[in-house]
Amino acid sequence: MAFDYDLFVIGGGSGGVRAARVAAQETGVKVALAEEDRYGGTCVIRGCVPKKLMVFASGYGAMAQDARAYGWDVTENGFDWSAFQKKMHAELDRLEGIYRSLLKNAGVETFDSRARIADPHTVELADGTRKTAKHILIAVGGRPVKPDMTGAEHAITSNGIFDLKELPKSMLIVGGGYIASEFAGVMNGMGVATTQFYRGAQILRGFDDEARNFVAEEMVARGVDLQRETNITELRREGAGVWTKDTNGIEKVYDQVMFATGRCPNSDNLGLEEVGVALGRKGEIIVDEYSQTAVPSIYAVGDVTDRANLTPVAIREGMAFVETVFEGNPTKSDHDLIPTAIFTQPEMGTVGMSEEEAKAQGPIEVYKTSFKPMQQGFAGRGERVFMKLIISQENRKVLGCHIVAPGAGEMIQLAGIAVKMGATKEDFDRTCAVHPTMSEELVTLKTPVRTG
Repeated sequence: MAFDYDLFVIGGGSGGVRAARVAAQETGVKVALAEEDRYGGTCVIRGCVPKKLMVFASGYGAMAQDARAYGWDVTENGFDWSAFQKKMHAELDRLEGIYRSLLKNAGVETFDSRARIADPHTVELADGTRKTAKHILIAVGGRPVKPDMTGAEHAITSNGIFDLKELPKSMLIVGGGYIASEFAGVMNGMGVATTQFYRGAQILRGFDDEARNFVAEEMVARGVDLQRETNITELRREGAGVWTKDTNGIEKVYDQVMFATGRCPNSDNLGLEEVGVALGRKGEIIVDEYSQTAVPSIYAVGDVTDRANLTPVAIREGMAFVETVFEGNPTKSDHDLIPTAIFTQPEMGTVGMSEEEAKAQGPIEVYKTSFKPMQQGFAGRGERVFMKLIISQENRKVLGCHIVAPGAGEMIQLAGIAVKMGATKEDFDRTCAVHPTMSEELVTLKTPVRTG
């Protein structure tokens, strides 16, 4: 059977664009891609990139204070949200243009349209046009969801925070994951009176207990009103604000309320189950180690599969798909020992196991330190940093590395190489320290604080 394309990609985010571009450019196959919204997906348009720009923007107030402590004559007139927002959106427009150009230059035919699966080899566009393909790749990502409660429409999600007409004076962020915690730091840094509710005992569930406790303490010290074991029970519009009631019975009006309580895959209304593609409990597309669905011609990568929902992972899954399908080199997606940065304030970088996970697998040694860094200490600020290594007693390998510090994301990228290679504590010990830096502490930790 002759197909219109060798590959049809549904979704113009990081994973889909990378797979489409590389397949067309490096293997010479005929490729098309459909995207109903903006090219670049969650990461570029409503996620990592604008979020990180907001993290940068929110940090300059403290930097200005530090500059004065270092002898600079600095005049601070407050934060201009509208000026920043305008420039941020211009940058996102620029990046979207780059994504479109990459596809065009690679010879990928693009359709600015929603697409759905009509049969194992046919995609139907929103206008009813049908296109056939030997292989179909679904890379439609995920989206934030609000809890099912009366009045939820009066709150925003992380998608809406980039488009606020003005910076609120007060804001409630509901949730305890990395998105909620990152934006709590951002809004607090921009001068917003920020409250964060989390229904559990501690934010950042799933990360190392000691590290997340440290992050929470520092967030509170910097001004975030973090209320754990607290949730919202009611909300309604009241004037220009949002009235809320929490599980402690406290009522309060905020200028804005944001839910960051979960995300779900964008798998609905794609015709997947009708053609035999299996979905999980949350709507995630079930795939094997090669990103192949129950229908042999249909594959899926990225957040829609709900494996490791990170942009670099989606890109690597897209590359593994191309290797497997078009290069004749079956390649599994590697989800082991993924370095991760959480852009809370303070920032956290982590790779490998938490202490709790490692202890459950066998005897370990724990090395850690906490100290006031030189730069902030000289400026008179009280913030501290935290570093921790978890070592296997059996083979001496570094099982986990956790850093809470300015630039933790940059540090963990390099530490991640060593951990991925199987470095031992003695490999770290043999490495000469770079002085004076914060990261030198990683190679000068000599005595375990505990074993288990």
